[in-house]
Parts: sequence; C-alpha cells; structure tokens
Amino acid sequence: MSDSKQEGPGAREPACMLCRRAEADRDMCGDKLQKGGLCAHVFCMFFATLLFQQETDRRGLMDFLSRDLLIAVRRAAQKRCCVCGQSGATIMCCTEDCDRWFHLPCAKEAGCVNQYISPYSSFCPEHRPEQEVEATPEPDTVCLICLEPVEDRKSFTTLVCPTCKRAWFHRDCIQGQALRAGLLCFQCPLCRDSEAFLIEMFSLGIRIPIRDPTWEDNDAFADLGVRHGQCNARDCLYPGGREEAEEQGPWELLLCSSCAAEGTHRHCSGLRSSTHIWECDTCAGLGTSSRDESELNGPGLARQGGQPQQAPPRSMAAGTAIFLTGHQQHQQIKVNMQQVP
Repeated sequence: MSDSKQEGPGAREPACMLCRRAEADRDMCGDKLQKGGLCAHVFCMFFATLLFQQETDRRGLMDFLSRDLLIAVRRAAQKRCCVCGQSGATIMCCTEDCDRWFHLPCAKEAGCVNQYISPYSSFCPEHRPEQEVEATPEPDTVCLICLEPVEDRKSFTTLVCPTCKRAWFHRDCIQGQALRAGLLCFQCPLCRDSEAFLIEMFSLGIRIPIRDPTWEDNDAFADLGVRHGQCNARDCLYPGGREEAEEQGPWELLLCSSCAAEGTHRHCSGLRSSTHIWECDTCAGLGTSSRDESELNGPGLARQGGQPQQAPPRSMAAGTAIFLTGHQQHQQIKVNMQQVP
C-alpha cells in the first residue's frame, strides 16, 4: 500500500485514525467525520472489531465513545493487515479461530467481504460467504449492466441473481447500480425481484444505502408533474390563445382522460357542457367513434364520449395497483431491516 495514503506532514487533510488513510473510497468507507481531535470514516467505525456504539458522548463520533476509539487505535497498532502488511488493522475476520486482520480500504483488493448491515460482519478471503445457488453462465454470457463478458463460473467478481438464475453481472457493476438505486429501487436487472435479491446482495458485501435513487436528484422528473395547459385543437377559437382557459363554460380546458398530454377547449372541439370526459385521437383511435355534428365542427383531434366514463382506463388502474404493491413491499423491507448509513 502506498505511503502517500498515510498521514504525514504533506497530507492535505487529516487521516482516519482507524484505517490511517487521508483519502479512501467514499463508497466503501463512507464519509470522514472530524470532531474534537478525532477523525474517522463512518464505516471504519462500524466494522472495527470490539468497537460499539454507546450512549451519546459529545466528544465522540456517531455515538462511538472517544475513549473506545482511542482503545481501538492502540489495539490496532499491534495488528498487521493481511493485505498490505502494515500495522494498524482494525477489522478481524468474524469466523471463529481466524486471526486475519485488515484495513477497510484494503478489503476489496484482497476479496474480503464486509456486510453493510447490522451487525456489520467482516470476512477474510478464505471465509467469505459465497453464493449457494446452483447456476453456471452460458458461453458468451455478458454482464447485464456493462454488457462485457463475465467469468465462466460464480466467483467473487461474478455474481448471479438467486431468483431467476439468468441475470449475471460483475460485482463492481452491481455495486454501482446499488449505490445509484438505493434500497427502495434496487432489484434484479432482469427479473425485477427485490426481496431475495436484496438479502443475497447484502450477504455478499454489496452496500445498498437507504436513499432515493440518484436519478431523482435535483427534481430531474419535476416536469412530469406539470399539468398540460394548452388547447391542442387544430383551430383554437379562444380569443385569449391556446394557453389560456376559463374555469367553467365553453372555454374550460379538458385534458385527455387517458394520457393527459393533449387538451382542448370545449368550444374548440364542439363539446357539450354536459361532457366531462374527452379523449384525444391518439388514445381514442381515429375513426373509432361516430362523427356527429359536434365532432364535424371540431378539429379532427378529439373524440367526444357520449357517456361519461365512470373509471380510469384499465391500463392506468392496473399500473397504479402495480406501483402501490411494489411500494408497499419496499416499505416493508425498509421496516424489517436495520437502518444502513
């Protein structure tokens, strides 16, 4: 391990007191916290052997007592990392009678496994958990995420979905997907299983943070919640223009009851005041409805329903039911699992 990663006079920022790294993979080690002369990565504290959270100590970090952190540092001074060979290793393989120790930043390099869920167990390469599912990739199988070839068997770097047994991916690829999706949206890329898949990935050392998916950051989908607000009739007759409407009467703006992506003023499509449901041509299908006088006066865009619809389209109702079911399942998983930083 390069000495440049250790604390020294030229270091730009203080090193973690547990792994002795000023810089480390944030996805693996977590944020680096500093307080009262103490400095440590979040997961270096969680995985450190014989270091436990206690009652709040204002001088400590995340309920780890400052006294216990200093004891862990002194104990680590006598332990050498089985990966880099340097002293200061704070994590011991939790398998009985195994005396291998390692630094958290060194774990991935050697193929160690750290389970990012309480009780935060760690395993050396010899005793790490492996997938029990019986599956072998077909020739020329590629990772479903990066589309590059995977190994010809299960390994530390090649994983398979335990449910469908057909989705193969690289460890680094599925780890990246987990970090982007977060707990509530992480699932098998192929069969979409979440429950068994989550448990398997947690046990194999994949970190799955409790967070919203990154694709929802910065209100990326905010525009999807904006209501359509203009008349799309071929000839809009409203004096105020297509983007103006009134709350009631002939100039009320009706949106397509199926897609809500098209709109029309009542008068522009010759709709009666008693008509409250309307569909655009795309959703209704051109030529599928009778062309009465009101439609002949309209723009050819709209179809006027003779009878008001009493329920949303079947596809919309089904989609809503599927969404709610998936959401409830994810919420239950969240309740059952210990909170992951």
